[in-house]
Amino acid sequence: MSPGRRLVLAVLTPGAILGLWFVLGAGLLYAALGEDERASVVAALAPLVDSHGMLVVLWWFLAAAGLGLLARRLHAAYVEAPARLADATRVLAGDAAGPDVTPQGSPGTRVLAEAVNALAGQRRALEQDMARLVADASRDVAVQRDQLAALMAELAQSVVVLNLEGRILLYNARARGLFRRLSPAPGGAGGAELIGLGRSIHAVIDRALIDHAREGIEARIARGDARASARFVTTTPLGHLIQVSLAPVRAGADQTAAINGFVLLLDDITEEYEAQSRQDRRWLDLSEASRASFASMQAALDMLDYPDLDPADRERFQAVVRDEVGAMSARLTALAATASQDMKTRWPLQDMLGADLVAAAAQRIAAETGRRVATDAVDGDIWLSVDSFALIKALAFLAARLVEAVGEPDLALRLAPAGGRAHLDLAWSGTGAPGRRLTGWQTSPMQAGDAPSPLSVRDVVERHGGELWLEHARDGAGACFRFLLPVAAGVAPEVPAPGESRPAYYDFDLFAASAQSRESDDQPLGEIAYTVFDTETTGLDPAGGDEILQIGATRIVNGRLLASECFDQLVDPERSIPEAGIAVHGIRPEMVRGKPRLAAVLPAFHAFAAETVLVGHNVAFDLRFLTLKADATGVRFDQPVLDTLLLGGVVHPGEDNHSLEAMAARLGVAVAGRHTALGDALATAEIFLKLLPLLRQRGILTLGQARAAAQTSYYARLRY
Repeated sequence: MSPGRRLVLAVLTPGAILGLWFVLGAGLLYAALGEDERASVVAALAPLVDSHGMLVVLWWFLAAAGLGLLARRLHAAYVEAPARLADATRVLAGDAAGPDVTPQGSPGTRVLAEAVNALAGQRRALEQDMARLVADASRDVAVQRDQLAALMAELAQSVVVLNLEGRILLYNARARGLFRRLSPAPGGAGGAELIGLGRSIHAVIDRALIDHAREGIEARIARGDARASARFVTTTPLGHLIQVSLAPVRAGADQTAAINGFVLLLDDITEEYEAQSRQDRRWLDLSEASRASFASMQAALDMLDYPDLDPADRERFQAVVRDEVGAMSARLTALAATASQDMKTRWPLQDMLGADLVAAAAQRIAAETGRRVATDAVDGDIWLSVDSFALIKALAFLAARLVEAVGEPDLALRLAPAGGRAHLDLAWSGTGAPGRRLTGWQTSPMQAGDAPSPLSVRDVVERHGGELWLEHARDGAGACFRFLLPVAAGVAPEVPAPGESRPAYYDFDLFAASAQSRESDDQPLGEIAYTVFDTETTGLDPAGGDEILQIGATRIVNGRLLASECFDQLVDPERSIPEAGIAVHGIRPEMVRGKPRLAAVLPAFHAFAAETVLVGHNVAFDLRFLTLKADATGVRFDQPVLDTLLLGGVVHPGEDNHSLEAMAARLGVAVAGRHTALGDALATAEIFLKLLPLLRQRGILTLGQARAAAQTSYYARLRY
């Protein structure tokens, strides 16, 4: 029975009892009288009933109303208040950080509430002391773990750590970027459905490949190779080629310790492979064409050996030789040009401190020319975006030519800012080296010692998107080659997820969570991976044509809210958005114009929620929208579902309000971004985590028990 019905029953019961008492009393008195007495009483009362009967009814009504009001107050003081006190006490028992109990009801209940608050305060103090002691004891371990996680996060290579089941325990920002490129999902969700703590790597890499690599490593370890590792290449649905290096993780520092996981180093070698394939194709084409040319020339030369060949035929065969030689020369020139272009684009530009670049270039020039290079005029705060190898080679090449042309010039390298870019000067004293020779040095292939290069200095400059020119000193005592180079723009930081200043990409506790898979209903609630989601819609009638405008979701893994692993996607509803709805969710038509349609978003959300239990607040409403789209999109959400609305009714049966705001206030959860899909999903996730200990107090430990208990809630009768 709902709390509202119980209150109505409590208010009406006194009136009903009073009426029943009056009727039964009158009936008993009437039954106790004799026939004559009954006739006399009826004769005496009949006129009074006609004239004053309403007074009796009015008396009963007023008495019933007064007793009902009294019952209402007694119900509030002795039924509702103790129930609320019990619910709030359970919250404090499960979470010491929960809100204090509000004293209300009878004097005894108020005193009891104050006592509960006092006990909760003592518990908080004890927990704080215990937390401080635990923090002191585990500080070294935490520091080492955080340092390891920070190191992995900052690595320039994509790194993923797995347990033996293939579940992801750690990944760095570079891996997140790589998986975003591998994802076919729309922008707001790209990559989040592929990589995340607790997710299976087998969504990207076939299980058989990893098992095969693992077997190879174990076989090498069995033969005594303690540093065994494996490498393989795999493809993705979008056609990327991923090179994977796999190394084991041991449970201890001892090389004989058992393997409990693996480290994967991932490289997207698609462009490198395609470049190599193009180069191979060009060499193969050149070989085939050259073979045909040689055959033609050989045949022509054989014919030219005949002494009696007439002049016309001789001229024709000589023309064949000339044409084939010309064709071969053109093919070789084209191949050299493409090879040069490949070399110009092969290496990416890297950020480098300008002073370090100048120091390295000065050292290289001194080694090749024997001349000291002055570096006094260098701005030490400039960061450059350069191909340092090619640029240093170009500077050394120009310096070597200057030494040959000028004799013994005083060389200097200077670096200064230049309006958002930087000037790097190779300066020298003296008046040698005429301008024509200087221009030739810029465009001719570079050569240092016996190591030729198809690139020119001009190619290197163009590779940087820069400029190069010759600039003479005003006093005529020297000149310089001035390079205009790009400065490092810096890497744009990833936008942190709401609620966290730094995303958390690791959970080493999942090493211990690699238990064998079990039936979902038997799984403990604290060990399940959840996807907590919410939708914003054009209206409240799923069957009447309303559509989804936004889907937001986050994940809970190992009892931990992963606020950095979110799904947040606006959806083009392909219909108008009512103004009444805009006032609630704030999504205007221009915000969804051009966004992906639901047919593209639902598969991505389905992948994001794969192998998890769905959680939502009043989730039946959201599921109704998803179910209605199942036939059109082919996407069905058939995993288990938990509803915080129903679970709230289970843990707090005395409360009559289980709205998101009311539950958040009861459980001490701060709600931010209300009526945005992701904001509501995050609030629901925090509420769900607060409900877990309360469910444990009621003996609800597994998913099956939670689902069964939820169906006993009054709100389980709601249908959409």
